[in-house]
Amino acid sequence: MENPDAPRDNSVEEGFISHLAELRSRLIRSIALVGLLFLGLAFYAKELYSLVAQPLLAVLQPQGGKMIITDVAGNFLVPMKVAFMAAFLVGLPYVLYQLWAFIAPGLYAHEKRFALPLLAMSVLLFFTGMAIAYFQVFPVVFFFMSKLTPEGAAWMTDIDKYLSFVLTVVMAFGLAFEVPVAVVLLVKAGLVGIQQLREIRPYVIVAAFVAGAIFTPPDIISQFMLAIPICLLYEAGLLVARFIRPPDQAVGLMSDAEVDAALQASGIRERDSATAPPASKN
Repeated sequence: MENPDAPRDNSVEEGFISHLAELRSRLIRSIALVGLLFLGLAFYAKELYSLVAQPLLAVLQPQGGKMIITDVAGNFLVPMKVAFMAAFLVGLPYVLYQLWAFIAPGLYAHEKRFALPLLAMSVLLFFTGMAIAYFQVFPVVFFFMSKLTPEGAAWMTDIDKYLSFVLTVVMAFGLAFEVPVAVVLLVKAGLVGIQQLREIRPYVIVAAFVAGAIFTPPDIISQFMLAIPICLLYEAGLLVARFIRPPDQAVGLMSDAEVDAALQASGIRERDSATAPPASKN
């Protein structure tokens, strides 16, 4: 005897395999693009590292300082890391497009209208945070730290440690600028309300300064330069979230009269009335 559920199980399995195949192909395209970009940027690895090191070199060179290399292969590996990171950032829009093309068929039309602008805004905010860290934070921090160098000491750093420091700070600022996106998503998903987000504002401020103390150099200036944007962006997220309706509010709950009308229109109410036992008379 054949199992009636067998065709359905086979179709589910085939659909799952087809989704895996599509995901595999999109991952291969993304990796291939990043690899090609890396091969092209590898020829300019030294120039790219000089660009990354420019905020510190602008402070060191007038004082006769320079960066050092302590690892045997550091002069080759560190610029290659910079070239790879540059290739990934340049190819990030294409990678996100492949991700969007994979998940978009499973979304409703209103979800697509909401998710696509939010994805674009998150990318823009991430690059904005990175740019602020490079052009605004690094010059101020390095100038401040150069003034703290004791007399008779040479302030120099290894290029690998400098790169790790730069990546940590840049990623911290990039992720910090995603705070409005996180707030809007929480409200849109109905996980929290705007009033709840307002009530936890003091905790968010404390968390912002804790993050500034962890992911920035141990000085009060850089801590404020990360904490204050987080607080302002949180308020911006609350402002935008006022115009975002949670799922229950967006769809709306039907009243009893509307439910009865819908049941009568579908014929369910008439069938229930016809099959219901007659009421007893006292």
